[in-house]
Amino acid sequence: MTEKTFLVKGIYKEQQEEKKFSKEINAVNETFAKEKAFSLIGSKHKLNRHRITINEISEKK
Repeated sequence: MTEKTFLVKGIYKEQQEEKKFSKEINAVNETFAKEKAFSLIGSKHKLNRHRITINEISEKK
């Protein structure tokens, strides 16, 4: 299986403020890209998954 590059966009809530994010992620499919985004944003900002909302996942060509 070859990895593709996905662009993942969404928002996360940090304290009382909503912040937008956009990440390029290498993954096999959209599901793995979504999980990787949760992992990266959550660990960087010390957030639980329920504070992260993914709005869009698109394959970058």
